[in-house]
Amino acid sequence: MGFMSRIYNMWKGFLSIFVGRMEEKHPEIAYENAINGMTEKYAKLKSAAAGLIKHRAKLEASIDKNRAELAQLAIDVETAVAEGDDEVAMVLLEKQEQVETALHQDEAELERAAKDAETAKDSLRDIKVEIDKLKREKDRVVAQIKDAEARKQIQEQLDGLSVDDEVKALDNVREYADKVRAEVQIGDELKENSIDAKLNAIRAKSGSAKARARLEAMKAKRSAAAEDSEKSL
Repeated sequence: MGFMSRIYNMWKGFLSIFVGRMEEKHPEIAYENAINGMTEKYAKLKSAAAGLIKHRAKLEASIDKNRAELAQLAIDVETAVAEGDDEVAMVLLEKQEQVETALHQDEAELERAAKDAETAKDSLRDIKVEIDKLKREKDRVVAQIKDAEARKQIQEQLDGLSVDDEVKALDNVREYADKVRAEVQIGDELKENSIDAKLNAIRAKSGSAKARARLEAMKAKRSAAAEDSEKSL
């Protein structure tokens, strides 16, 4: 294989890949290409079928002409024989054989042409049905693809909600709030265990003991005063 052939095949390969990807992204293009291709074939076959039908019409006209000529030759032969003109009768009989041969050939050819024309018409009907089918399929499949693509896009968006920046920002806020609360709690715990906290607790207890001692002394003093008052009576 020559260098130019390899380059040509490579280019065809790249072009095929490019077209394939384009058709995947735009399926309507693939359907339009298929419909246009079949429409072109339909036009060519229709032209060929028209030629077959025209040929069939020519054969039918030739057959009608030969049959009419044979009918006239039969009369002419009878007339020549009746008049005893053997030479003319021989010429007419030879002409009759030639026309009969041509008639048989035309009839055989007409049979084949009729079959070919019917086959061409059947093919035309099949292609027309297929074209109409592709047009309906195009509308349905393209709509299905667009619907599936829309659903896929929605699913991808829903799947991506958990990793959106907004959600991440909220996670950072929650984490910071937990951290601050933990730091405050640690500060409180350290404050409770400090020397100042213990000293304040002791002083609070000492103040309560001193007040109670004063209260007890006041009660004892009042009790003693009451006893002295009773004795003086």
